[in-house]
Amino acid sequence: MSLLFSGCGYQPSSKEARKVMGDTVSTKVIISMTDPENTVVLKDALDEAVIRRFQTNLRHRKDAETHLDIELKSVSFNALQYDQNGYIISYRTTINLVITRITSVLTKRYTAVGNFDFTINPNAIITDQQRFEAIANSATKALDSFVAQVAAEGSRKKVK
Repeated sequence: MSLLFSGCGYQPSSKEARKVMGDTVSTKVIISMTDPENTVVLKDALDEAVIRRFQTNLRHRKDAETHLDIELKSVSFNALQYDQNGYIISYRTTINLVITRITSVLTKRYTAVGNFDFTINPNAIITDQQRFEAIANSATKALDSFVAQVAAEGSRKKVK
């Protein structure tokens, strides 16, 4: 007796997104004149996310099928929780990105938002390391949002 198994047709989001993005991608982070330090943090998080989320290769712009221009619109730190003495003990970092996807036949803009919550000791300030990690993590979550948008496009239609 033999059994026949068939799948439901599930495709990982990275595979669907890759239909849209292609095998090679280049990235450029547009430096924010009002927030240049956070823009540098964003570039490192972006490149790592492109490799991991899209499972694709980074290339120079002239050698890539798709180019991503990423613009940091805003980064904010908002208090989430206070202790019994009124000191902030938890923050939420929110990052807003505008991502422009450019191919030989199409240019499309996306907005992506990412949040990251973290705690600090009462009556303490946010250290540079905490700030860096919070921005990197919220940027990665914003890029996950972008990946979901692109994967949805890949699953809906044939890609140009």
